[in-house]
Amino acid sequence: MAHHKSALKRIQRNAHRASINTARTSRLRTFVRKVEEAIAGGSRTAAAEALRAAQPELAKGGARGIVSVAAASRKVSRLAARVKAMPA
Repeated sequence: MAHHKSALKRIQRNAHRASINTARTSRLRTFVRKVEEAIAGGSRTAAAEALRAAQPELAKGGARGIVSVAAASRKVSRLAARVKAMPA
């Protein structure tokens, strides 16, 4: 256990940030899952709507360091390709 006041504060801060990051990661996964479920459902319009909602969330996650910017871009690109490949 930490013995200095600053170290105790840092432990509390780390725990708080970890809980925020966990929530943001979960939110990203939820948006991506909704797009994948819409793709599996076969409705191109629903998949496009879900993708439109997921794109800014992934961009925010990349900007905030939840996922790397490259990973966020890659996910958006691959989901968009899958939606585009769906029959109309």
